Amino acid sequence: MRPSLVGIPCDYRTLGHHPFHVAGDKYIRAVRESSGAVPVLIPSLANPIPPQETLSTVDGLLFTGSPSNVGPQHYQGPSPREGVLQDENRDATTLPLLKAAITAGTPTLCLCRGFQELNVAMGGTLHQHVHELEGRLDHREDHEADLDSQYGPAHEVEVRDGGLLSRIVRERRFRVNSLHGQGIDRMAPCLHADAVAPDGTVEAVSMPTASGFLLGLQWHPEWRWSENPVSRAIFAAFAEAVQEHSRRRA
Repeated sequence: MRPSLVGIPCDYRTLGHHPFHVAGDKYIRAVRESSGAVPVLIPSLANPIPPQETLSTVDGLLFTGSPSNVGPQHYQGPSPREGVLQDENRDATTLPLLKAAITAGTPTLCLCRGFQELNVAMGGTLHQHVHELEGRLDHREDHEADLDSQYGPAHEVEVRDGGLLSRIVRERRFRVNSLHGQGIDRMAPCLHADAVAPDGTVEAVSMPTASGFLLGLQWHPEWRWSENPVSRAIFAAFAEAVQEHSRRRA
């Protein structure tokens, strides 16, 4: 029996004078180490690979974080400010792929930008600058700090009943890292708020009607995932869903 395959959509980035398709090492390693699955990088092409071609190959999908933001034209938001990184190729790849994966019941884990992509793909909207909203925390990382500080616990989240996260983790309150400028504004009607920050920012979502595993997290559980009991539980649940999907397909 072949190993399970987990697809990871790439960012489309110019490095030097040449375009590259890139994915963060921490996501790739978390998938491999937590599940034994083979990570498969999905290029973000100007003419995207049709979702059904991708879904015929992979047993699960992980949508990663990124320095770029989801293009606001996808949720009728205001134009992005100058200097805010966009990635039209990634948007063109991930948004249709998310919809198709949910329909197909393909196990899907969405992190940070992926969390925001999930909300937009299903009809929700985003705040582009959460820290400017009255009463909200500044959820961005300190770019001058070292990585351990950037990815260290930043604030607590409260898990709400009725979602997938409440079935995966025992804890009802725990601290998470925070490295995002955008956040959910209007949540997609089909999604459930699985966890919220003290300022009311939605930090985790699932979809009660989904036929397969579907979880979105605004934080980064992939960072040193094996050292954190909540992250271990999340990746274990995702791995189990991927393996079961692979067995059914076989």
